[in-house]
Amino acid sequence: MSFDISAVVDDLSNGKEWYAVYTKSRHEKVAEINLKNRGVTTFLPLREIVSRWKDRNKTINVPLFPSYVFVNVGLGDIHRVMYTKGVLKVVGCNGTPVPVPAEQVEAIRTLVQSKLKYDPYPYLDRGREVLIKSGPLQGVIGRIMEKRSKHRFVLSIDLIKKSVSVEVNVLDMEPL
Repeated sequence: MSFDISAVVDDLSNGKEWYAVYTKSRHEKVAEINLKNRGVTTFLPLREIVSRWKDRNKTINVPLFPSYVFVNVGLGDIHRVMYTKGVLKVVGCNGTPVPVPAEQVEAIRTLVQSKLKYDPYPYLDRGREVLIKSGPLQGVIGRIMEKRSKHRFVLSIDLIKKSVSVEVNVLDMEPL
């Protein structure tokens, strides 16, 4: 799956942008269902973890960014989002919603759909910027961190100060 710039262009031409929605704690899935019932396009990035219970282990899906859901709406439709059960607020500045760059959301969507193993990572706004030139993340731009002989590719959502990392082959990337 590669980065789809045509989806970004279509959204912008329709006046729709991605916004981060802050939800009640542990209500991300409920908020997403309620938003979808109101006709809102949503994106809730999930990751699989193994939950250990007394009598068994179970694989469950948990939000990659706790308390956040992304919505794709026009500015005029923000009221439908803000008054949805489970939603506390739309992330912004001084009460004004601020859109998340579409490239950042699309990069996270590409990562989630790639089936690569990824994990939350401390927010990163430094590091060498690279472009993935081949593989499941082809066309995605992010930052590279080197930890002991392994290279971690880090994608960040700047507005909410959250990041996610995945191991990549150094031959699949080129510096920008």
